[in-house]
Amino acid sequence: MPRWTFLSNHAQVLLCIANDPGIRLRDIGDLVGITERAAHRIVRELDDAGYLSRERDGRRNRYTISQHLPLPEPVARNQRIGDLLDILTAPTGQS
Repeated sequence: MPRWTFLSNHAQVLLCIANDPGIRLRDIGDLVGITERAAHRIVRELDDAGYLSRERDGRRNRYTISQHLPLPEPVARNQRIGDLLDILTAPTGQS
């Protein structure tokens, strides 16, 4: 396997949240392969940019993704975050 990835840590964090809106930062870090602190920073950056919002649900946060926003990459600005997440969260076909 290559040592590089197609998806940035920000995209991977967003994907974790899309799969589980109540996911803990520690679990995001474990899944993405980053520290809990780095996961917290990325979630804060995504929140500051408007790509997600956080709401307290008891002792945890619940996240909502702004799926209508465009991807930030210049070559993909005509695509929405929701379009990417639809592709990445779609069930795989059975053989």
